[in-house]
Amino acid sequence: MSRKKIKLAYITNDSARKTTYKRRTKCLVKKVRELTTLCGIEGFAVMNSPDFGSQVEVWPSLEDARRLLSDFKKLPLSKQNKKMVNQESFFEQSLAKATQQLRKLCEKNRQKELKEFDAMDLDEVDLLVKQNLTDIDYRVRVLTKASRS
Repeated sequence: MSRKKIKLAYITNDSARKTTYKRRTKCLVKKVRELTTLCGIEGFAVMNSPDFGSQVEVWPSLEDARRLLSDFKKLPLSKQNKKMVNQESFFEQSLAKATQQLRKLCEKNRQKELKEFDAMDLDEVDLLVKQNLTDIDYRVRVLTKASRS
């Protein structure tokens, strides 16, 4: 079941904004916990809200986050950037994937159309080719007459 599309905008009501922030941080922490458990990886989340003072929430703990970040920075740049994706490269990858799928589907459609050709369709193609050839011959004659004059 799909959810209703929501409009992203600043929530002006303070209590509603705080409740939404708490609910969303709770969901975010749950997702990070699920990822670390299911994928067998280490991860952390840092949530900073400018509305509620300089309060920063870190999951699982600040020490774990610092340790993971320092371990990440110790890696060579090639390993750091290996699977890192920014928004631009993500959209480029998804565009390339969609283009490849479109190409495959167009080829399938073309093959399907060619298989469905029958004798009558081939006769029509033959007539079209003959008509184009006579048009080309006529154009060549006109151009050669014009160049002689």
